[in-house]
Amino acid sequence: MTFPRTPLLLALITALAPATHAADLPDATQAKELAPVRVEGLTHDDRHGTAIDAYGNASLQDTPAAVTVVTRKQIDDRHIRTLSELAREDASLGDNYAPVGYYQDIAIRGYPLDLATGLRFNNLTIAGEHPVALEDKQRVEVLKGLAGLQAGVMEPGGVVNFVSKRPANVREVTLGTDSHGSRYGALDLGGWLSPTFGVRANLAWEDVHSYVHHADGRRNFYALAADWHLTPDATLELDSDYQASAQRSVSGYQLLGGDTLPERADATRMLGFEPWQQPVSIHAANTSARFGYAFNDDWRLRLAAGHSRSVIDDNVAFAYGCFYSPACANGAPGNFFAPNGDYDVYDYRSPDDTRIDDEARATLEGHLAIGSVSHQLTLGASAFRRLNDQRADVYDYVGTANIDDVDPPYFAPSPNQPGPSARRLTSWQRSLFALDRLHLGEQWQLIAGGRFVRLHERAYDGDGLPERDTRLSKALPQAAVLWQPSEALTTYLSYSEGLSLGQEAPYWTSNDGQMLAPRLSRQLEAGVKYALSSTLDVSAAAFRIRQPYQFAQPDDSAYGFTFVQQGEQVHTGLELGAHGHASDNLEVTASASFIRARARDTGTPSYEGHQVANVPRVRAAVYADYRLPFAPQLSLLGGWRYTSPNVAIPDGRVRVPAYNVFNAGVRYATTLDGHALTLRLSIDNVFNRFYWRDTGSAYGDSYLFPGAPRLARLSATFAF
Repeated sequence: MTFPRTPLLLALITALAPATHAADLPDATQAKELAPVRVEGLTHDDRHGTAIDAYGNASLQDTPAAVTVVTRKQIDDRHIRTLSELAREDASLGDNYAPVGYYQDIAIRGYPLDLATGLRFNNLTIAGEHPVALEDKQRVEVLKGLAGLQAGVMEPGGVVNFVSKRPANVREVTLGTDSHGSRYGALDLGGWLSPTFGVRANLAWEDVHSYVHHADGRRNFYALAADWHLTPDATLELDSDYQASAQRSVSGYQLLGGDTLPERADATRMLGFEPWQQPVSIHAANTSARFGYAFNDDWRLRLAAGHSRSVIDDNVAFAYGCFYSPACANGAPGNFFAPNGDYDVYDYRSPDDTRIDDEARATLEGHLAIGSVSHQLTLGASAFRRLNDQRADVYDYVGTANIDDVDPPYFAPSPNQPGPSARRLTSWQRSLFALDRLHLGEQWQLIAGGRFVRLHERAYDGDGLPERDTRLSKALPQAAVLWQPSEALTTYLSYSEGLSLGQEAPYWTSNDGQMLAPRLSRQLEAGVKYALSSTLDVSAAAFRIRQPYQFAQPDDSAYGFTFVQQGEQVHTGLELGAHGHASDNLEVTASASFIRARARDTGTPSYEGHQVANVPRVRAAVYADYRLPFAPQLSLLGGWRYTSPNVAIPDGRVRVPAYNVFNAGVRYATTLDGHALTLRLSIDNVFNRFYWRDTGSAYGDSYLFPGAPRLARLSATFAF
């Protein structure tokens, strides 16, 4: 792999090395004090500030929605590197088709995240088809529930916003390893080159030794951020990153015969492995610019633009179904593994799969008073474009193996080669949005607004010929009322609507390839946020989300199924959370999620009256950080996650068992020659429990992914 940005970054690092000593100079101190003047109005407190502007640019206490903030400290202490690991931090999140060695998806409130619009970097959409690096992120914000005003056309679960580190006087290096022999290194280097201009560079290198055999990989990451205070009223923020990763993708298990859990599953085994299987290579880059100008104390303008590009070279000896196995000749469903554990192996190659997200947004924010009513106004417009270029792929059967094989037999790869690249998707979203926050006295706030979105999406077949042209215009309203009887307590009731595209019918249904109609989602949410003390916050939110249900309906067609949109999928839930310091020495992060997810009025009785697949009824997560009073440099870390039984197929006949996973760790902070040194040890799945972490689906097919076995990670961070 070649990384063209390396010389530029090395030059910047060289320039930064002496600049970081500017903290000792008076003018550098003045530059550091300029940061709070940033026109975005964000607090630097990771726990109480948010860059998510679904309800205006407000604090978490004034946001009538459930928002989880994963801080930099959590990321470091838990050695979080992937989206799947990030999802463990909150009980409302879970995996949804998250293979090892591939880009991952998660579910929020039981709804899969929309990878086209659900991941954001500094509040600008990025292509979700790549493993987002975390080395340059200060925090991660998860807005749970509908975000039509925030993102326009998207799935109803929510959005994940990655907030980058800003320039600061910092020089840190981190080295790490794990119990499988992985090697890791990261550099965080920043400073103010002048009182008004600062930069920050983050670099990372990782040699991954996976717990799955044959799935080792590597990763290189480079990021640069710059802040320029053009005038006391104008600020420009720039961010750019590039990542190259390569790792073999691990296929998921499937039910045996469509109705039996594999009893001999092994989390360390790569199904379908063939020595000619190449790693999945992903090259991704994200660039953004954000300009803010304060006209006066009441009015400000924000302009933002971002470009995100991900290029995936997909290579996998894919384990799927049993169409060619004699064990399925007696009528067993071909889109599951055979009753005896047989599965087919496919040579799948799809190089140069390119996803591009471009977004531009202008926002005017202001304050005015009319009589006794104070108004905080947000007015804006945005344009979002998504492109997808693909080559005609190779997807050829090469042989049949069995889940009991330590390594499958050797099968020769397909002689076929991928075809030329062609444009497969062009999608435009153009939007106008407005929000008015009315302050009705000291205790009441009323929020009303919405987004008007015009969507034009064109899809093409493998030869570049048009096969779908979708045009729609929709107003997505959003409203909330807040009651704040004291500074510590906020209660709210909110209503919002969202729009998501219809799904494509799987190939094994009678209407293979048909794209169903867009779906309108509605959400009603009530919540309370309370500061028990200046350091400990608790929250609760009850919600109800409704969306048209799309599924493969059994029928008497030649295929046996037709993909339809009928009835509703309704998720009704309660979320509880607590975070902060329970005492001077004890910090806790705890959450619980209770969801009743049902399909109703589907015309298929067997799909109703039980939990929807891959939506556990109960999840809980607790993490504790206890600093020893007699050794304040040493902190003990512990965690527990619980998931109730999880439905694996739409008719609810099969569920994977509930599981508990325990984690442990220690952090030791000291100094070495006057420089800060922090040592961290974390052990995931302390008791090495086997569990099914994911029963999600992709392209209409259902998969089972085992959780990771016990894994110990060690890192050392040195400030030089």
